[in-house]
Amino acid sequence: MSFNSCCTGLKRAAGIAASVVLLLCAAPVAARDWHLELPQAKVVGQGELHWFGLSIYSAALWSEKRPFDKDGPFALELTYHRHINSAYFVQTSIEEIKRLSDQRFSADKLQHWEVLMSKVFPNVNEGDQLIGIFIPQQGCRFYDGNGLLGNIDDPEFARAFFAIWLDARSKDSSLREHLLGIAR
Repeated sequence: MSFNSCCTGLKRAAGIAASVVLLLCAAPVAARDWHLELPQAKVVGQGELHWFGLSIYSAALWSEKRPFDKDGPFALELTYHRHINSAYFVQTSIEEIKRLSDQRFSADKLQHWEVLMSKVFPNVNEGDQLIGIFIPQQGCRFYDGNGLLGNIDDPEFARAFFAIWLDARSKDSSLREHLLGIAR
């Protein structure tokens, strides 16, 4: 093997290694930033969830459209002020979906959604963020401060899940009004 062919092989290997390093470094950055999904999004509204005087989380609704379009892509960002166990979050979400759906979803479907949420949602601590992205006709994607948590590719689930905060029958009408930017 000649010196030139050896150098060419090393240069090629170094180039491939550099490309791999760049891809590995860039992928977490892209996955970490949910704003890349909605690059023109601005805060529609924000508010706080309180329970018996305790601050549970701050919420912000992000959208690229004005006025807000519940059928278009949007993000709901929750910043927690205390520890919430994943199982509690999932169970509370299922209960709210049941309440708001007027029994429209079967027990099997709700159980399936519970399993999907259990795979996606972590325990959260004070200062942690969970961000849900509504993707029309596809479903939703969830992020935390470290990156992508997972996708739930079910448009029916996505509508039912985000209705917890955005439906007119939401348990916290004040938070809903603040999120939608219609609070007085």
